[in-house]
Amino acid sequence: MNSLEEKTVRYDLAYLRLALSWAQLSQCSRKKVGAIIVKDRMIISDGYNGAPSGFPNACEDENGETHWYVLHAEANAILKVAKSTNNMDGATLYLTHSPCKDCSKLILQSGVKRLVYIHEYKDQSGLLFLEQAGIKLQQYKDIES
Repeated sequence: MNSLEEKTVRYDLAYLRLALSWAQLSQCSRKKVGAIIVKDRMIISDGYNGAPSGFPNACEDENGETHWYVLHAEANAILKVAKSTNNMDGATLYLTHSPCKDCSKLILQSGVKRLVYIHEYKDQSGLLFLEQAGIKLQQYKDIES
């Protein structure tokens, strides 16, 4: 591995650790997911899964089922960028969990060129879609927070 590759891995792991820390802010019981968006070596957004502004923080109902309106971490991070003066063209998205198929559409349309993640989501459709679209995918399975 050359020094540029080593530096990329070091930074990838650092941003993934940040995403893991950010995930801990989630009020969801079933799964806590974090996202960090980096462009030109700067963090331009972050997010975690949770209820939209103005709704109770509980993500699940009394039966443990996730409310339909709960936003995924990557959607929250992308929406934050949409409300700012930044754009995501060429950005890297760091996720604790790979995206679902709906979030994958948002990721593609947002301009992200690289996705780095830790855990695989149960449905691989989102990853397959992004791979077909030319998004570079990188998984790091064993990472400590």
